[in-house]
Amino acid sequence: MIALSTSPVTRLEQGNLSVRCYVALRQSLMEGRFRPGERLVVQDLAEMMGASATPVREACLRLVSEQALELRSGRFVTVPDLTVTRLTELMTIRIALEGLAAELAASRISQERIDELRKINDDYVSAEKVKDTEAAITANRQFHFGACEASGLRMLFAQIETLWVSMGPIHSIYYGGMPLIHFGGEEHINVLRAFADRDGTAAREALQRDIKLGAENILSFIQRTGA
Repeated sequence: MIALSTSPVTRLEQGNLSVRCYVALRQSLMEGRFRPGERLVVQDLAEMMGASATPVREACLRLVSEQALELRSGRFVTVPDLTVTRLTELMTIRIALEGLAAELAASRISQERIDELRKINDDYVSAEKVKDTEAAITANRQFHFGACEASGLRMLFAQIETLWVSMGPIHSIYYGGMPLIHFGGEEHINVLRAFADRDGTAAREALQRDIKLGAENILSFIQRTGA
């Protein structure tokens, strides 16, 4: 599991607590701060965030509706187990949606955004080399989000972001259970080249290959460990 020095969820300031609880939990899931199969007790989460149980429960139910959590009782929810079926479904949808986003982004992305993505990928490669799993996961997510957001389609990006909420726990157990595989960001570089050439087809194919490579390695991990 990724080593974290802080609480899994952030203590909240006053405001619309239901929404703030939802945002905090969603971010924690996306960052891999919870593991597949982990039970999350509503009261424990409430204490960590400095909120009452009601807004936390409402936030959990919203995440259940997004299939990021599973409802077990009025007192707790669980993070979905890591299974071949769940992973295959998530990756199939990601390949379709992120591929579409990259294809559309190629004709719209600014040079400034391309430069930002190149720096993010450099950070990703550097993190891989020193086996800093948390930094590598963060940089990889930032690259995909930056590339997909450049499509300019907010509803499409929102769907992609929701899929990554479910990917976070999978990444936590995958990267925590094995040495960090060195990918070197090759397909990320191919995405950047396609963006520079304004080649939507090449951008789509490169990002889809990147996702497929990750899926193959996680599937291999599941089969090898029985996770």
